[in-house]
Amino acid sequence: MATMTSIVIPKDYGLDLFRTPPRDSSPPLRGAMLTYTALQLSFWHGLRIGSYRKQAGLGYPKAFADSSHMSAADADKKKKMYLFNCAKRAEDNYHENHASVMAAMLISGVQYPLTTTGLSVVWMAGRLVYALGYTRTDKSKGEGRLAGSFFWFAQLGLFGLTAWTGIKMVL
Repeated sequence: MATMTSIVIPKDYGLDLFRTPPRDSSPPLRGAMLTYTALQLSFWHGLRIGSYRKQAGLGYPKAFADSSHMSAADADKKKKMYLFNCAKRAEDNYHENHASVMAAMLISGVQYPLTTTGLSVVWMAGRLVYALGYTRTDKSKGEGRLAGSFFWFAQLGLFGLTAWTGIKMVL
């Protein structure tokens, strides 16, 4: 006979995410709020891209300023196109990692709410520093992004907690 493992999700885990949680909110609500905040960071990336796109003079559906755009532009426009490409790449990298991190936040947050909260805050701060650093004008080749690379440690921590949560369910 097969045995089933169940996860008990507290009833306020999915509480209205648009409200500010009360000071004594339970850790699962805090986890849901962190996931919502990560979605807002995604929205911020989109707003940022729109601003850089407008400055670079690139219309939709252009995803990046390619070499033909760059070669036809003057020095000022080239710099704006370069910064747009950097901002777009930072956004793309965010989305490459976002879904798996959100899943990790939701899964590990049920079992390890405080550790997940800490790692999630570090991850989001790292992603913010990464995006801002990527578009620093005093760094070449987007090297300013490296200042935010600490997000990888938080991301690996979240993945590890998620794996451990799964292992504990099986054992």
